[in-house]
Amino acid sequence: MTGLFITLEGPEGAGKSTNREYLAERLRAEGIEVLLTREPGGTPLAERIREVLLTPGDEQMNPDTELLLVFAARAQHLAEVIRPALARGAVVICDRFTDSTYAYQGGGRGLSLERIATLEAFVQGDLRPDLTLVFDLPVEVGMARATARGRLDRFELETRVFFEAVRSAFLTRAEADPARYHLLDAAQPLTQVQQSIDALLPKLLERVRG
Repeated sequence: MTGLFITLEGPEGAGKSTNREYLAERLRAEGIEVLLTREPGGTPLAERIREVLLTPGDEQMNPDTELLLVFAARAQHLAEVIRPALARGAVVICDRFTDSTYAYQGGGRGLSLERIATLEAFVQGDLRPDLTLVFDLPVEVGMARATARGRLDRFELETRVFFEAVRSAFLTRAEADPARYHLLDAAQPLTQVQQSIDALLPKLLERVRG
């Protein structure tokens, strides 16, 4: 038995965490085992790496260091959480995965996409999400929402130019593979975003139940 791997992607303030919970509730109401997790993080060790990545500091982190830390956390996450859950047939819903690496470290930092792809193959093998929901919204809207939440993390302190590049990278990836990606307008009111998620449920349930 193999489960279903769903990832939620998008820029800051897009509502991924809220909608991850909503989707999980809808699937659990149908009697489906759902595991919620996030990146970077998902295990005690990976969460410690997350703290290093997100906490602002006096020393500027080299982009290659950032990239390697992201994949180090991912390797632990896959081994300890994601692969075992998929193997027992659960639906895994992850707040961010490798698309964020392509968007933030590739688009935002300008690192080589080929280098990211090499690490992706090394760490993940042939594992890729079955479905990726991309929550898209204008940068200014996302940053206003992030600022309203409180203290900003190391990424949220980046410039508008950085986040425009991140958003562009997400959109480019979604457009290149419409079979895996589903684009959602996250600038809409939450109820409308969740109606869009509800519209996906019949096909999701069909895939889970085989």
